[in-house]
Amino acid sequence: MIYFQPYENPMYFGVLFIALIPIIVLILNGRRSKIYESIISIFFLFLTFGGPSWNQGVALIIYTIYETVLTFAYSAYRKKANKSWIFYLAVFLAVLPLTLVKISTATHDQVQTLIGFLGISYLTFRVVQTIMETRDGVIKNLNLITFLQFLLFFPTISSGPIDRYRRFEKDYNRVPKQDEYLEMLKKGIHYIFIGFLYKFILAYITGTLMLPELKTMAMAQRGNFLGLSWPLLGVMYVYSADLFFDFAGYSLFAVGTSHILGINTPMNFNRPWQSLNIKDFWNRWHMSLSFWFRDYIYMRLLFMFMKKKTFKSRITAANVTYVLNMLIMGFWHGLTWYYITYGLFHGLAIVINDAWLRFKKKHQEQIPHNQFTKYFAIFLTANIVCFSFLIFSGFLNQLWFSPVTTPKPHVKLK
Repeated sequence: MIYFQPYENPMYFGVLFIALIPIIVLILNGRRSKIYESIISIFFLFLTFGGPSWNQGVALIIYTIYETVLTFAYSAYRKKANKSWIFYLAVFLAVLPLTLVKISTATHDQVQTLIGFLGISYLTFRVVQTIMETRDGVIKNLNLITFLQFLLFFPTISSGPIDRYRRFEKDYNRVPKQDEYLEMLKKGIHYIFIGFLYKFILAYITGTLMLPELKTMAMAQRGNFLGLSWPLLGVMYVYSADLFFDFAGYSLFAVGTSHILGINTPMNFNRPWQSLNIKDFWNRWHMSLSFWFRDYIYMRLLFMFMKKKTFKSRITAANVTYVLNMLIMGFWHGLTWYYITYGLFHGLAIVINDAWLRFKKKHQEQIPHNQFTKYFAIFLTANIVCFSFLIFSGFLNQLWFSPVTTPKPHVKLK
């Protein structure tokens, strides 16, 4: 049976190109066939979750039915009432499968193999934001076919970017004009070719050729204090580069394919290595995820703290919320000390960053601001981020605690 991981095999792109031709022709002629698009979606889901991954396919079907029933049940309830405990229960039930998978991954039991599948995190994000926006009243009515297309949109199913239901619905229910679509087509093809450069050349050089060698050298020199060595520094920078090229390459494939389908899926990266500070970095790195956490966790927690006057100072409330928000993101990555430390590190970094910006604003005349300070800020931010990625990589866990000298493969995508 034919089986492909999305965007991992040249054959996948060949099949994808053939499947997209009728869609391109139809849209250029001012038409859209939702039936054909649905068939294509099912076909590519079958390629991803069939064959040796058939158990994931079964889990995906059960999960989709469960979350769809839950979302539409809450939508029906919301038209009649708006009790908070019902809303919290709906959100709890929506994240329950993902939570069980994360716990089972940490405890190595069988739950993950029974209910887990590639991309469960990103589907859960879509369901939770739909429930939250339904409660807010910004989503009045849900269409079953549109919701399923949104939830199971095959170009982004395994690792995002995370779209929003209202934005997706707007694109899905319209046919772009020919000039507009030609521009989307041009961008889509451009993104896919940049994705090839990132994922199949630069990520191969950094992740396959350089990183294993550096890890082996760092492991061989780990007798030093905390295992510090020049190869470890190399691991930090090369892993960071590999993580970026691999993930950004994947995201470009997903966004490019979406554009060819006439859907303006949002970009996930915007020159993150040019960030002026850590807050700026999160506005450029994995943007659809960081914006999701901002809108559906940070803003809501901060609003709750302010409404209940949990903290006297708005600054204290914001700082606590920053740390909680990033800690939750760390827990989402996995129940390991290095993912949780990674989240805590970024939460505290944002708090320090905000304190510095407030201090700088008060002392504008004393603190220089020129091209040198700008490039120094970019350099400092990039190094702080690379250090956080070294924590995130889990290599320190191996360096410090593992007696095994053979490096473990690192997890690249969620």
